[in-house]
Amino acid sequence: MWIYEKLYEEQNESHCHSTSSLSSYHYIFLNGRPPTSHSMHSFLHQYTGSFKKPPLRRPHSVIGGSLGSFMAMPRNGSRLDIVHENLKMGSDGESDQASGTSSDEVQSPTGVCLRNRIHRRISMEDLNKRLSLPADIRIPDGYLEKLQINSPPFDQPMSRRSRRASLSEIGFGKMETYVKLEKLGEGTYATVYKGRSKLTENLVALKEIRLEHEEGAPCTAIREVSLLKDLKHANIVTLHDIVHTDKSLTLVFEYLDKDLKQYMDDCGNIMSVHNVKLFLYQILRGLAYCHRRKVLHRDLKPQNLLINERGELKLADFGLARAKSVPTKTYSNEVVTLWYRPPDVLLGSSEYSTQIDMWGVGCIFFEMASGRPLFPGSTVEDELHLIFRLLGTPSQETWPGITSSDEFRNYNFPKYKQQPLINHAPRLDSEGIELIVKFLQYESKKRISAEEAMKHAYFRSLGTRIHILPESKFIVPLI
Repeated sequence: MWIYEKLYEEQNESHCHSTSSLSSYHYIFLNGRPPTSHSMHSFLHQYTGSFKKPPLRRPHSVIGGSLGSFMAMPRNGSRLDIVHENLKMGSDGESDQASGTSSDEVQSPTGVCLRNRIHRRISMEDLNKRLSLPADIRIPDGYLEKLQINSPPFDQPMSRRSRRASLSEIGFGKMETYVKLEKLGEGTYATVYKGRSKLTENLVALKEIRLEHEEGAPCTAIREVSLLKDLKHANIVTLHDIVHTDKSLTLVFEYLDKDLKQYMDDCGNIMSVHNVKLFLYQILRGLAYCHRRKVLHRDLKPQNLLINERGELKLADFGLARAKSVPTKTYSNEVVTLWYRPPDVLLGSSEYSTQIDMWGVGCIFFEMASGRPLFPGSTVEDELHLIFRLLGTPSQETWPGITSSDEFRNYNFPKYKQQPLINHAPRLDSEGIELIVKFLQYESKKRISAEEAMKHAYFRSLGTRIHILPESKFIVPLI
């Protein structure tokens, strides 16, 4: 089976939008050979179902049961289910639950005679299980009858090529499957629409990324697609489908009602203290999942945290995220929105790990609890000034090595003393203040991790069951 990881490392960040820059991405291939081309066209084909490979023959005796053959095992060896719980939307049509290397052709071992099997009639339940489809999907007229005639028996594995062809016939990977309802927002490279899926009649979010033939696809789009294909968690937005045309690449996401910024605005920036705790825990839960897989989000802010009517929060917008394999890797420091950017990155550091996300969590925690941004700077210097005025100007004792930083010395900041955080967030109890201090450490290695923060005493009132929930399950609803 082809299994590969795509580890991103741009050699020149300023040229990341050119097609030629794709050659600077490094691929690690396990048990396989690299694709014949590293072009944008080849990359998209792998993610939209057009990449072909020869079938692999397996003895029938090795295949075993029906459904078990279609469930892929994650790289860590444990089985992960696709996130369907409590979601209105269905499958993305590209679930990893297919048998990626098996073929329609089955060959029996030498000397073993197999009886002819009677093909039973294919039901909708069979089809949903075989293709990991949502229960409410609308199958085109006559599709089941066609599948009954042309498909191999359902007790035999289905090749990835056949599965993708079946999904395409149903309507996945086609723009006509989705109806645009209204524009939600527009950026430099993409426009986001609220839409509706004709397959389920449910709402979706359509992120339409413009493809310039001279420049290729934005590297942010490539990152988002490749990372979200592997991130399956209740607190991470689900990518349902990918539609690739000559002019655009459209990512079809589950639709959530609003982001955290809108939620805070709607409640007059006075959130329930209990809801602050629930939202913070869900942020940490999604981040802990990413960090265990060496994925850094790098752009945490309230606008990138989506919330539905049940109070379920999900991390979104992985356009700046990175797959990080080496702890000392050097990256661009032009990441993270200014208000949520840690001081080491503001001062030019490009060597960081998962702790870059934890500073932003602390800022968001404060904003939910107090109703206002913690460090709303307008420039890098202004941002640093606000940080130092609250937390104290760092010294060699509080931040070893800072006095030798040219960037720090050039600013010549006044010597501020640290202020008590409780004076700025009076609604937080002592445990909440203690936790926020652990997030807002100058030295990145001293910041508490997402995994550790989830075990903090601040969350004691939520009970113990939240610590043993499967990754596909949500924590208790808001009260």
